[in-house]
Amino acid sequence: MKSVLVIDDEPGLRLMVRAVLEDAGWTVFEAASGDEGVACFDNNPAYAAVALVDMNMPGMDGRAVLSRLRDINPALPVILLTAYGTINSAVEVMKSGAFDYLTKPADNDELVLTLNRAFEYGRLQEENARLRSELSAGDAAEKLAGTSRAMRNLHDFIRRVGPSEATVLISGESGTGKELIAEALHACSGRSGKVLVKVNCAALPAPLLESELFGYTRGAFTGAVKDKPGRFQLASGGTLFLDEIGEMSPDLQAKLLRAIQERTVEALGSVRPTSVDVRIIAATNRNLRKDVTEGRFREDLFFRLNVLEIEAPPLRDRPEDLPLLTGRLLEKLSVRNRRKVRGVSPAFLAALASYSWPGNVRELENMLERALVLSRSDMLDTDSLPPLMVASSPVGAEKDLPADHASSPLEEAERDALLRALALYGGHREKTAGALGISRRALQYKLKKFDLVKR
Repeated sequence: MKSVLVIDDEPGLRLMVRAVLEDAGWTVFEAASGDEGVACFDNNPAYAAVALVDMNMPGMDGRAVLSRLRDINPALPVILLTAYGTINSAVEVMKSGAFDYLTKPADNDELVLTLNRAFEYGRLQEENARLRSELSAGDAAEKLAGTSRAMRNLHDFIRRVGPSEATVLISGESGTGKELIAEALHACSGRSGKVLVKVNCAALPAPLLESELFGYTRGAFTGAVKDKPGRFQLASGGTLFLDEIGEMSPDLQAKLLRAIQERTVEALGSVRPTSVDVRIIAATNRNLRKDVTEGRFREDLFFRLNVLEIEAPPLRDRPEDLPLLTGRLLEKLSVRNRRKVRGVSPAFLAALASYSWPGNVRELENMLERALVLSRSDMLDTDSLPPLMVASSPVGAEKDLPADHASSPLEEAERDALLRALALYGGHREKTAGALGISRRALQYKLKKFDLVKR
């Protein structure tokens, strides 16, 4: 909506501007002083799309209004109204961020044209900010690689929930990427420009965890030689990620509940509460509902944390994501270990697909690094995998089958590996053949053999 707040102490000028702009399709709001105009935006930073401000007013003048409005909403276009003799002052103030200036009495056509330009400028600023936010969120979510239904649902959850202020509880097994989900939620939020502070609640005993969360004052205990702010204070304005929240002691759970409810914290050794503004994201690999039933976790804290819940899907439930994950992890690991890798063999992919991955993506990354380091070739094969993993795969199992049945599981594994490699490289035949270590002609033959030519 094209809306403008006219801030001027002259009622006649405001009346004239309203008549001109309403005829041009604008919604016009008025403020009779700088203080009144700033108060409008203080209560709602998006109160109007443009501000039209008189330079010379009693009390807060145009220069001061511009400064305050830029503090409240840096993207708001502000147009200054100035008498002829103060044009130089207006030009100087424009260097501080005004969009443009007009001299009194403003020409009607020029007034409408300037406001239209300011509105378009503001719209583009908002669009650019939205795109930057989406790109930032995309970078974080990209680490959660996968095109399976489970991962598509997870990405959709991040896009919808990230921009809100709601508390989120992330559950899931170890190694499923709960911390990455928290990073993606923060990147999607309006707090993305502020800090994301992470706390592992299982890494510290209760007394140390309390001082880490809430801080302490000088002399609070032996060794406290100066005041130290807690993680709540450090995260103020941003996001606080509480990992392994299920490991927190009952006494500390009560203090955390109070901090969340009252949005204040008390440092150890202090009786003065400090206000904090944080969004809480918590994660656990425990069944908190069961812990609540058995008395190990406070029910009231659980309901405070469980405003929105998402479960990080285990890797064994999304085997179709393995080729994509493998490719991206190997890119990173090859740089870290200064080892070039050309691809993986069909048998290697088949072995990955048949394994249950109790350690999830973290275990996959560790296994791929092991294979990369131990491999004698730039094409990873099953000789660099742990024997147990190879034995559990169709390729390994076929060794124990009678000779007249040995080819069946092997061919099935080969077909499955071809499908995964094609998915990994988006159906690109040359890249797929290179990754599998075979010629393009050999790939074409295998595609025909398994009736995959149309894929």
